[in-house]
Amino acid sequence: MGKIGRLDRRLFSRVARAKWPGAESVLPRLSEAANNGMLWFATAGLMSALGGPTARRAAVRGVCALAVASLTTNTVAKWTTRRKRPLIDDVPFARRLTRQPRTTSFPSGHSASAAAFAAGVAVESGKLGLLVAPLAASVAFSRIYTGVHYPGDVLAGTAIGVAAAALTRAVVPPAPPAHDRVLARADVPGLPRGRGLAVVVNEGSGRDKPGHRRAADRIGDLLPEARVLVREDDGDLMDLLERAARQGSALGVCGGDGTVNAAAGVALRHGLPLAVFPGGTLNHFALDLGIGTFEDTAHAVEHGDAVPVDLAMIHDADGQERHFVNTFSVGIYPEFVRVRESLERRIGKLPAAAVALARVLPRATPLELTLDGEPWRVWLLFAGNGSYSPEGLIPSHRRQLDDGVLDIRLVDADRRLARVRLAAAVLTGTMERSPVYLTGRVRRIDLSELSGAGDLAFDGEVAQVKGDLHLDKLQGALRVYRPRTEQDEFRARSAAGSARLNA
Repeated sequence: MGKIGRLDRRLFSRVARAKWPGAESVLPRLSEAANNGMLWFATAGLMSALGGPTARRAAVRGVCALAVASLTTNTVAKWTTRRKRPLIDDVPFARRLTRQPRTTSFPSGHSASAAAFAAGVAVESGKLGLLVAPLAASVAFSRIYTGVHYPGDVLAGTAIGVAAAALTRAVVPPAPPAHDRVLARADVPGLPRGRGLAVVVNEGSGRDKPGHRRAADRIGDLLPEARVLVREDDGDLMDLLERAARQGSALGVCGGDGTVNAAAGVALRHGLPLAVFPGGTLNHFALDLGIGTFEDTAHAVEHGDAVPVDLAMIHDADGQERHFVNTFSVGIYPEFVRVRESLERRIGKLPAAAVALARVLPRATPLELTLDGEPWRVWLLFAGNGSYSPEGLIPSHRRQLDDGVLDIRLVDADRRLARVRLAAAVLTGTMERSPVYLTGRVRRIDLSELSGAGDLAFDGEVAQVKGDLHLDKLQGALRVYRPRTEQDEFRARSAAGSARLNA
């Protein structure tokens, strides 16, 4: 390595001989706490427990970036360079780690993981990234301080970590901040203390967490004059929604996207504005609106802030009408989404998508259909209620929910090696450039001759395909409460907690 190698060794020796008051009791322990990523998994868990949706997304992205960086460092970089560890003769005994690492020195895996986690968190939230960065920098420096890495090893590991976070951003771009969304204003009444709001809480939605208060109690604390109706496991959700719509001047709903779908139809029939309290597992619709917490919704209800939202319609051959607020799909996509969503809370959206694809593709068969009069063989067809980003197979978010278009995406099964090319494009983040993947924005679409279609999926629900289908839009048909300005989720949670203690 010549001059660079000699400089690296000189810098290492200076750190080894330098006196760092107080560091001997902190940095070695911090370095060992980061073994196997345990420090970062604990940090991610703390962020998820104390923060709102942004913090949870930041934690998941940080862990995904860490996984990519760790895989790159330990399976490729270390075994390619084979650099020996530094001699630790000049490192005071009190600084040395309890167990010395036996792998090669270049690059530093701890530094790669630390940088990947911090940069991944920063992709979703700059504020949280700034909070995590000093801890990550301390872990990286501790690897030099304890004598297990040269400075060059740490710099290389840091670069790998930042690159891993950048890769996750390229494959799954972060949702834009709430204030960056393109949302018009809708005319709705302000309901101080929730007066005139009837809320249906679907206790069967989402996943209960130990120590979390029941949704009905939380809504009652925030909007004490709202009428709250709770649907138990054996209750009729539609009947409860209809009853709530007749009792109030606005309809509220707490549940997942399937529950929101049902409430949207009832609100439209009764001409009522809709208040969505995110009470499901993923809450795609609420998050696309910029509603992350119950406090967001309560603030909007009290101040009369709302936006218009499109409702996408599905018309079948029997004259039956369904609607969706998020997505519709046929082909392998319903099964792909089911498997992906069962995994993504544990391992992140990108790894979950890869696993889902590996499970679903090998046993899949193409779907034959006629699309606006033209015959096609496709692996999947997806329609979004509004334009989704990114362009790949993992649509993440919408900046506008009243644009009047259907976001159509399909994978052409007639292309040579279509399945292999699809899997490769998903794993490399190049889906939007793949020749097997076609996209378009339309106002309406006709699907006919759906040979072997089986099921269609919409907003997390599954139904059997019955003959020809026609999809179109009711533009701006819904009025949904949504705060005019972005709320600080940590501050909102603290304020809500204080209000309960003082009540």
